[in-house]
Amino acid sequence: MSVSKNPPTPESGSDPASAGSGPLALTMGEPAGIGGEIALKAWFARERDRLPPFFLIDDPERMQALARRLALAVPVKAITGPEDARTVFRSALPVLPETLPKAVEPGHPDAANGVAVRRSIERAVELVRAGRASALVTNPIHKASLYKGGFPYAGHTEFLAALAEVATPPVMMLACDALRVVPVTIHVSLVESIRALTTAAIVTKAAITAKALARDFGIRAPRLAIAGLNPHAGEGGGMGSEEETVIRPAIEQLRARGIEASGPWPPDTMFAPAARATYDVAICMYHDQALIPIKTIAFDEAVNLTLGLPFVRTSPDHGTAFDIAGTGAARPASLIAAIRMAARMAAMRARVDMGSGAGAAAFTGDGI
Repeated sequence: MSVSKNPPTPESGSDPASAGSGPLALTMGEPAGIGGEIALKAWFARERDRLPPFFLIDDPERMQALARRLALAVPVKAITGPEDARTVFRSALPVLPETLPKAVEPGHPDAANGVAVRRSIERAVELVRAGRASALVTNPIHKASLYKGGFPYAGHTEFLAALAEVATPPVMMLACDALRVVPVTIHVSLVESIRALTTAAIVTKAAITAKALARDFGIRAPRLAIAGLNPHAGEGGGMGSEEETVIRPAIEQLRARGIEASGPWPPDTMFAPAARATYDVAICMYHDQALIPIKTIAFDEAVNLTLGLPFVRTSPDHGTAFDIAGTGAARPASLIAAIRMAARMAAMRARVDMGSGAGAAAFTGDGI
């Protein structure tokens, strides 16, 4: 694994409070979860954490009631559009109204509110694509509630891909200051994950990742460390053949495209601190191979990113947390990290696009 020089990344670059040309759009998420609480707490920490302006698409009355319930000294003010958010943000949490049809009881989702949850996401995407917001930050949703209302998508990411009209499925990345990981296969069983692992899948996700690292993180020559699948990366075939038949051909194809890809590396050693210093992202073969190391390193601060969209999207790396919703116990650290990273990525994308002459609308997510 070679080490190369790269410019500052979105985690370590300029002040996010001045990043981007517009405020960030923050979605409602599941209203019975902790999304509202962590949004209130993120705004309260805006000066301490030097957060960029953001607005929440939610029900202002719901948010005011939640602030009172939690005894949070956070004023809530309804706005008519994102253009009002920057001024309002100094003294109150700006909320673009999306009325909830049913009263919210923390910890108890109601499928009747699914329409508002879905509309919050749709409106946020519309505003980001129109340039009225600089990036999208999504609060966690509860898929089971949405399914009851006829939600036809497997999850949040699939819905965003449909709204963005991208042909190639987007890529999930988890990131913190110390590590970035991308799983090739995601929410399937381990048996199904192995069956679904192909050379083409590795190449496609790695290529999208390399392009995103260049465009959104400012890394001119991203270094991709490709994990093996089997113990000790197969031990030359003694512990499995996938490294030679599936993974190594993918590495060769990526190198042929000019992407600095290395491996396959033994998964049990590639996440040690010394190894992490030699690459910019770990391309992992399945869900837990990627998520266990990053959640061990940064459980509260990791950020979920979606690569391959025509706009920047980040999200806290946790769920709705119904068990603590409404109790005041929710910690906003991951949302704060997601807000900061979204602002820096949006600013970096704007600078890279301006320098290359490539607008965001021209990005298809089809690799490099």
